[in-house]
Amino acid sequence: MVVDVLLGLQWGDEGKGKVVDYLAPQYDVVARFQGGPNAGHTLVFGGQKYVLHTIPSGIFHDNLINLIGNGVVIDPITLAKEIESLHQAGVPVVERLCLARKAHLILPTHRYLDAAAEAAKGKARIGSTLKGIGPTYMDKTGRNGLRVGDTTTAGFEDKYQSLKAKHLALAKMYPETAFDLVQEEARWMESLEILRRLQLVDSEYFINDLLAQGKKILAEGAQGAMLDIDFGTYPYVTSSNTIAAGVCTGLGVAPSHIGEVIGITKAYCTRVGAGPFPTEQLNETGEFLRREGKEFGATTGRPRRCGWLDLPQLCYSVMLSGVTQLAVTKIDVLNALETIQIATHYRYDGHLARQLPYDLNVTDIEPVYQTFSGWQQSLSSVRQFEMLPNAAQVYLQFIEQEIGIPIRMVSTGPERESLLVR
Repeated sequence: MVVDVLLGLQWGDEGKGKVVDYLAPQYDVVARFQGGPNAGHTLVFGGQKYVLHTIPSGIFHDNLINLIGNGVVIDPITLAKEIESLHQAGVPVVERLCLARKAHLILPTHRYLDAAAEAAKGKARIGSTLKGIGPTYMDKTGRNGLRVGDTTTAGFEDKYQSLKAKHLALAKMYPETAFDLVQEEARWMESLEILRRLQLVDSEYFINDLLAQGKKILAEGAQGAMLDIDFGTYPYVTSSNTIAAGVCTGLGVAPSHIGEVIGITKAYCTRVGAGPFPTEQLNETGEFLRREGKEFGATTGRPRRCGWLDLPQLCYSVMLSGVTQLAVTKIDVLNALETIQIATHYRYDGHLARQLPYDLNVTDIEPVYQTFSGWQQSLSSVRQFEMLPNAAQVYLQFIEQEIGIPIRMVSTGPERESLLVR
């Protein structure tokens, strides 16, 4: 069997959680492979809204294994809160959730360092979520990190104290930052008891054994392709590989096991925090998209920057991950617009291009737009792709033709039922 992959193709917030929730019954396992509690996957069903930060979006389904892979960084406080919230909603989390022993832990001092380093940058700050993600990945690559498996071995307390001391020494480089370390450390230690009650696994053996048994696995990405540490808009990126390649290192599977790659894109673009955004609309259009799309971060609450769909960027992400099918979300946000635009090319360095320049941060880019008629009607009653207004179909078919990848799903609202499948 193979591992199918679902990931975001923009700067995150594409609606991955909803699509995973829809697809989950077709699989035996849903696995997170990278990122940390900076993710915010929102699901709406049964009149309730749920936001998942670390736990895979298949957690609401019976008879489904949910795995947090070794490529994810874990904040025990956040994970414990998430488990408790789901438990109160009647979801048997502990029975359905497995956690990789090789996943790295976010310490309270990682969050402290994150806040201090970001504050010290002033106007040059990159828009960190201040969850300690970056410092944790730095310790991972620096071979200093603590892993989930360490919490059950002798010498854990000594390892913790040693890493904490290192962080406090580093913190002296920065101006003093308000952070109640004593309180946060107490909460962290208490949360470890909940973490230890989970089924801890060697995810590389665990996932490959399941594949050998013929189980179907869906790998769920966090953030978006344009935040990839290698291929995103560096340095305004996250600290992990958010493209399909991250599945192999984040779960321990060979490239030959990758099957379908499902890419999620909004019908427009958004971005949280600093960094280049060629099609951003700093005008009434941007305000309209933010207002209609309720574009505020599920994790941070920060207002998202909004703009038109960007085909050069989308083609770039499709290429990097070998996307085989598309899901377009939030098309309903465009319902009231008379006209809609799509950036088809960039103009920079005196020529027209579809390729992204080496550094979007310093290249003066002028997007070249194509204008489409809006449909100016609600899509709430539409249950089949063929029943969409003609203008909406034209808009989607243009995207499909330009990208060269079939659109298999279209989301027309936040609810689980508002998903058109072709």
